Amino acid sequence: MTRVLAESGLERRRWRMLSDLAMLRCRELMRPRTRWQLSTLLLAAGAAAVGYCETATEKSAEHWVGTWTAAPQAFMPGALETFHNQTVRLIVHTSIGGSRIRIRISNIHGTQALQLGALRVALAGTGADITSGTDRAVTFSGRAGTSIGAHQEATSDPVDLEVSASTALAITMFFPRPSPATTSHFLALQTGYVSPKRGNFTAALRFPVERTLQSWPFLTGVDVLTRADAAALVVFGDSTVDGDGSTPNSNRRWPDLLLKRLLGEPGSRGSLGVLNEGLIGNRLLAGSPRDQEFGDAFGEAGIVRFTRDALDQAGVVTVIVRIGGNDVALPGAVVKAAGPVTAESLIDGYRKLVALAHARGVRIIGTTITPFEGATMAPSLYTPEKEAVRQRVNAWLREHNPFDGLIDIDRVLRDPDHPSRLLPAYDSGDHLHPGDMGYAAAAEAVDLSVLRAK
Repeated sequence: MTRVLAESGLERRRWRMLSDLAMLRCRELMRPRTRWQLSTLLLAAGAAAVGYCETATEKSAEHWVGTWTAAPQAFMPGALETFHNQTVRLIVHTSIGGSRIRIRISNIHGTQALQLGALRVALAGTGADITSGTDRAVTFSGRAGTSIGAHQEATSDPVDLEVSASTALAITMFFPRPSPATTSHFLALQTGYVSPKRGNFTAALRFPVERTLQSWPFLTGVDVLTRADAAALVVFGDSTVDGDGSTPNSNRRWPDLLLKRLLGEPGSRGSLGVLNEGLIGNRLLAGSPRDQEFGDAFGEAGIVRFTRDALDQAGVVTVIVRIGGNDVALPGAVVKAAGPVTAESLIDGYRKLVALAHARGVRIIGTTITPFEGATMAPSLYTPEKEAVRQRVNAWLREHNPFDGLIDIDRVLRDPDHPSRLLPAYDSGDHLHPGDMGYAAAAEAVDLSVLRAK
């Protein structure tokens, strides 16, 4: 009897693996393509492949989709957090629900192995506390902790935890050895909690708080096992995607407000996760300036990180690109040694992103570059010459858009009486980043029908 049960369990696992592979193949076949590409695929696949996909779709009811992400970021010089014999509890918000979850921990910017002693997940309660009865241990290859090598990341085993869309999760990590947070995301806009140096509090219902933090150290993603028709939308770009200028602890970043719209759409509730891959200071064409002030904190060039941070996300079907403003503004101001960026070089960069996305069968939506006259971040951030480049890029996007769709955020956020400035009502106050009302207006400007692959 035991042998029969073991064999049936093995068979179920084999069937699940095969059905998952079938779904991947079917999703590849069904990705958006030109008519001739689709015809070629169908001819090559034949009737047997079509039948295979229909069977796989019927048998495989769920697949993995990203529900939350944060772009892995190098630390800011002079602001390196280190944890030792301490527990860190981080709060994140799901965008799509599912029956199981898995968690990604990143040491991609680390120069030594990261020792993770324990990891647990629960539904968040009030402040640093968790909801009773929801706490789950998270394992890696069946073990409670793991060692993540330098420049590596790890994905946990699946965890049985039912989560809903737009739900707060508490993810709690214990670091038994000195662990400098060389990989983090420091514009969390969400309060996290650090325990005293007294050991493992990952299972604590009432978390002992020694101090708070406003970053997401090491945590880079949460996926959910969810229904077969669900997918992910990645919003990729700079600080205006990251939410700079929005109210902390309120989830008023542009992607958050876009998710809120999606959840309110009849018939689409819970079918499209929204993943935020914004990163402050990020440029499309160049990486972080690496000077004494910023180091590598502004990230790799958007073209370099696009595949890892956008296209490799679980279940992605569409990417919105919101990048290019820093390429125009930073040279000669924040990046003093750099020469000006031309409209032609930015246009070429956008074309490269489109080619990368289409090679994966992913839709890609572009956005215009918003105004920044009067920006207080640094002297010479705005100049008339830079404004001319911005205007040329936007005009080209409107007339020769290479993307699968275009969101004209410039037209939404600019002051109609002074088009090189943000509308005062939408300005966070630094004349560069929108505030809550500006991000809400940008979210309202998105045509939701273009976000799902046809």
